[in-house]
Amino acid sequence: MAKRGVTRVPRTATGKKGDPDLLESAERASRAGYRERTEAGHRLAGRTPPSRDGSDSRRSGAVRLVDEGIRDLPITEDEKLLQERGPSADFTRTDPWRVLKIMSELIEGFDTLAGVAKGVSIFGSARTGPDDPQYAAARETARLLAAAGYSIITGAGPGIMEAANRGAREGHGHSVGCNIELPFEQGANPFVDTLINFRYFFVRKTMFIKYSDAFIIFPGGFGTLDELFEALTLIQTGKIFRFPVILFGRRYWAGLVRWLQTRVLTEGKISPGDLDLMLLTDDPAEAAAAVIAAHVGTQHDRALTGGAAEADAVAVG
Repeated sequence: MAKRGVTRVPRTATGKKGDPDLLESAERASRAGYRERTEAGHRLAGRTPPSRDGSDSRRSGAVRLVDEGIRDLPITEDEKLLQERGPSADFTRTDPWRVLKIMSELIEGFDTLAGVAKGVSIFGSARTGPDDPQYAAARETARLLAAAGYSIITGAGPGIMEAANRGAREGHGHSVGCNIELPFEQGANPFVDTLINFRYFFVRKTMFIKYSDAFIIFPGGFGTLDELFEALTLIQTGKIFRFPVILFGRRYWAGLVRWLQTRVLTEGKISPGDLDLMLLTDDPAEAAAAVIAAHVGTQHDRALTGGAAEADAVAVG
């Protein structure tokens, strides 16, 4: 914990002081690095990268026809047997019906969370007990953010999720739980104000991203790591901007960060700036301050953009 009266800021995985400007420059560098690696992959395969051949190969729509001539092997009868789906007597067991179910789930999620103006998703292990220091830290982090006007969004389960929802309620904020259907009954923690149950993981993940201004990642397992790398990938590919990803618990994440530095970065799988997309801290106040600072920066950018657009409209008029 930081000493009273001392203002500190979390640092990135490379040791730099985290601030909105650094996050923005890291995002730009990350996107550029991703494009560079993609183009290198095309070149290694003997192709001119589509972004460099002078033609616009992008097409609208979800369906693209693939030239079967580029396949290494002809389609076998085994492949046809395993890949093709026959007609079903029960339409509710077909893929078109599943698409309708997915649409209804998206609509329900959007409708329910439409009032979330700014939110923070907090992830972490469901196995973290109330006596664990990380539980207390998640609870305090959520309380600070809720007091600052943020909705707190979790997976609705126990452990870190419960701590965050509990802190949101203590901070007199909106506590949201996005539950997922599992082979066993998970149940929601008692501190959730708004509960949504999802059948599909990817729909649930869409809600986390769409209604969050930041992710705070507490110690957890595969599910937590999944959300972590989902956010980093969306930042890297330019899908979301000014989106802090905060790793809480330096000691827990040290091994992962070290591996990313010594193996993934060294082998050129990521760019140096990618490591600056992550902030590390052990202090709830630092985590909350980083989220608030990024949000203020985003609002400032939008105000400038809106002012410029308004000036352009006046000039045209």
